[in-house]
Amino acid sequence: MKRLLLSATIAAVTAVTTVACGSTAEQTATPPGSTASSDDAADLAPGPTDIPDGMGSGAADGVFPRTVGHFGGSTEIPAEPKKIVVIATGQLDAALTLGVVPTGVAYGSGAELVPDYISFSFPQYADQMTQFVDVGNRQEVDIEAIAAIEPDLILANETGSGDIYSTLATIAPTVLTEGTGVNWKQDFVLLADALGRTEQARGVIDTFTSDAAALGESFAGSGAPTVSFVRFTADRARVFGIASFAGFIAWDAGLARPESQQFATTSQDFSEEEIQLANADWVFVSSQDAGADSSAASYTTNPLWTGMSAATENHIVRVDDDPWYLNAGPTAATIVLDGLKNALQS
Repeated sequence: MKRLLLSATIAAVTAVTTVACGSTAEQTATPPGSTASSDDAADLAPGPTDIPDGMGSGAADGVFPRTVGHFGGSTEIPAEPKKIVVIATGQLDAALTLGVVPTGVAYGSGAELVPDYISFSFPQYADQMTQFVDVGNRQEVDIEAIAAIEPDLILANETGSGDIYSTLATIAPTVLTEGTGVNWKQDFVLLADALGRTEQARGVIDTFTSDAAALGESFAGSGAPTVSFVRFTADRARVFGIASFAGFIAWDAGLARPESQQFATTSQDFSEEEIQLANADWVFVSSQDAGADSSAASYTTNPLWTGMSAATENHIVRVDDDPWYLNAGPTAATIVLDGLKNALQS
């Protein structure tokens, strides 16, 4: 498809914090199952667990019209939306989880319009997914393609689309979630509110949180192992902290993190000389590019990598890049949790 692209400038400022190495220290946030009350635990969580005060509509599921407060302002949605465009990370996942099939879909850099995990998780929508309208890269959406759909709702996030919100809002009612993986629960409920399915979304999150807590409880008396999250792209290697999508899931499960990953930002780059920063009892690693000249090939053949305790104990787990590191949605969260269960309880 010929795309007339409108570039959306995304400023991402990542502070790099130097931290000590280690693989046995507990994370600083209080995990579920501790002596803290549930309210205290929510306060200590690495990310929000519901819509912020003053946002959302307060309307019951299925009730329209509704006025939804969100990260771009306030938007009236006059009737249940039928033609929906999803732009942001995890929003296709979120909509399908709620039983809503969008019309227009954006894709992530280096990713397919419909990731494999989406196709596998939602076979009931296979025919409809072949009819998705491609509205461009999430960072360079095709405004003309969006307008041609004549949508009655556009879903995006403030992090990636805040600077084009006014343009999107002239096309259709537009609701902005916050963005970034650690906000996945809040963003899922806010998206669901725009679709008239708030309590349905909260039910999904409650089930997920209960399942995650059960994983942590399975280690009672023996101590939870430490887990590490690593992602390679063509020229970059990163470890992900507690305040990340996978990090929040590990926190929900009461899993410990190495000291090297207890930093405040979502992720931190590491060099080949700093490979030990990636080590833990278990390492969950994805590679967007595994070619001969990629960072993954270079790092994972380095003696510092093959000599990590996780490597020598065969505790390095290869995972799917899309659900673990690219799509912060509820079905992706379940896939990550299942991956942790399968490895740690085997």
